[in-house]
Amino acid sequence: MSLVTVRGLRKSVTLPDGSTLEILRGVDLDVEAGSRTAIVGRSGSGKSTLLNVLGLLDAPTTGDHEFDGIDVGRAGSIRRDRIRGAAVGFVFQQFNLLQGRTAVENVEVPLLYASGREFWRRRRLAVEMLDRVGLADRAHMQPHRLSGGEQQRVAIARALVRSPRLILADEPTGALDVDTGRDVMQLLETVAAETAAALITITHDAAVAERAEVVHRIDHGLIDDVAAEVAA
Repeated sequence: MSLVTVRGLRKSVTLPDGSTLEILRGVDLDVEAGSRTAIVGRSGSGKSTLLNVLGLLDAPTTGDHEFDGIDVGRAGSIRRDRIRGAAVGFVFQQFNLLQGRTAVENVEVPLLYASGREFWRRRRLAVEMLDRVGLADRAHMQPHRLSGGEQQRVAIARALVRSPRLILADEPTGALDVDTGRDVMQLLETVAAETAAALITITHDAAVAERAEVVHRIDHGLIDDVAAEVAA
């Protein structure tokens, strides 16, 4: 059964001159629970817009979008926010860590929107997740004192601390050297496998795309299946 299903997904925006820019032009996509999917494409092809829609940060203009059997494409913003907070984890290329807060405080952030036991145990859960990514000894350091690879691991811990059903990684190795990037992907894949989460990675890196079970290319707002060995 698909965790994510989109059919005829379109997203357009109105430009300052009143004209319409169509970013996604009819995307069909199925993502199975526990699967590893890569989406490749040139800058401006619609990759990030698609990721934002799949992650419930944005709503499609038209088309059908189901998440775990729920029609989220037509859900209100409050319901989308609740589903996203509980079931979607984001890993951004630029980390998006909060400066002035420690690593453990950054990882805690998604748990501030939790309830009950999860909320009250947020510090312990954050420390445990940092330990899983090998940063227990960096828990009380602020981002500027961490290396790029360590910051990325903090970002991964933050994305995974609520055991999301869907993990969305936007160029997760783009700011890292080859060895660190490989370690980051291995970590993402391992944790995703342990929780049976679907992992969707947007990448320009052919080596990252080759790690996926399914690879799609997006071009001018349309998506196609491609071979895993495709060049970015």
